Amino acid sequence: MSKNEPISVQEALIYMMVIVSASDNQMTDKELATIGDMIKMLPVFQDYDTNKIIPAAQRCGDILQEENGLFLVLELVGDVLPTKLYDTAYALAVEVAAADLHVEQEELRILQLLRDRFSLDKLTVAAIERGAIARHRMP
Repeated sequence: MSKNEPISVQEALIYMMVIVSASDNQMTDKELATIGDMIKMLPVFQDYDTNKIIPAAQRCGDILQEENGLFLVLELVGDVLPTKLYDTAYALAVEVAAADLHVEQEELRILQLLRDRFSLDKLTVAAIERGAIARHRMP
């Protein structure tokens, strides 16, 4: 698949997770494990071939290396995702950001870009973020 070919909805969701994980120039093992777990577990990935995860992540990384790569990825994802999955994409991004129990400034910036790109309301954002905090809280 070339960079110019359309991507699937599932690949667009993977791109969302990758840009958050890669935003601080370091994809941690916990973040990668979280991405893999969500792809295996969530209904939105039900028929997705897990052998396509790494190539999808690599394609996203290639686009990110281009000039204005982040905005190219956001545009590509916005063109592919149906509106009803905007909150899902944001929730996946938040899960990846929370995976290593420390959210970096770069990750916060990406999450802000996603909130703006998807025009998510404050109540939806707060609920998604609060849920992630609850899921990742240590005893």
